[in-house]
Amino acid sequence: MGDVASSLVVDSFKDDFVNQNITPEDFLSFAIENAQKRLIDEQTRLDAKKKMKTTAVALNISDDKAFIVHSGDSRCYVFSRNKVLTRTIDHSVPQMLALSNQIEESEIRNHPDRNIVLKVLGVDWETPQYEKQEPLKLKKCQAFLLCSDGFWELILEEKMCEFLKSSRTVEEWLLKMSEEVKLNGKGKRMDNFSAIAVWRED
Repeated sequence: MGDVASSLVVDSFKDDFVNQNITPEDFLSFAIENAQKRLIDEQTRLDAKKKMKTTAVALNISDDKAFIVHSGDSRCYVFSRNKVLTRTIDHSVPQMLALSNQIEESEIRNHPDRNIVLKVLGVDWETPQYEKQEPLKLKKCQAFLLCSDGFWELILEEKMCEFLKSSRTVEEWLLKMSEEVKLNGKGKRMDNFSAIAVWRED
């Protein structure tokens, strides 16, 4: 029931964005914690405590700043000058191994434990299971890519940058990346394939 959980979280974020009057600095923390509460309530209602869990990543752009929050291994990439400026750090076993220099960063994609996440929405939180990034000055950011692990596992960052440089529109960029993911995922189960692309207009 991960699909049910993820849909509920998306709807919760959208509802809060429309209906809540919260400062940009505080919105994402409020929204992800509220989504967690709604998800736990729905688990109880459906008697699905062990089934309904999801990762999440969200971007909020306001005036001259970009705010990012994530939980699990859904990622937000930030690009500048057709290169990756930064990305969120996965809450996963292979990411922790990479941070402790036990494996290379490039080994995360094919690691046997790549699906073991350490933070997620839909479990009881003793402490918040998400990470809020430091606000980014928008003028430093060219583009953003928010995506699930089923997307980024099947496309290298070099290809993301190559397609960004050669695309005339954000739609074209996302299409090129999606085609690369489908090509590399041929013959594999692709049930976690989500992405949103954003370009900053001067």
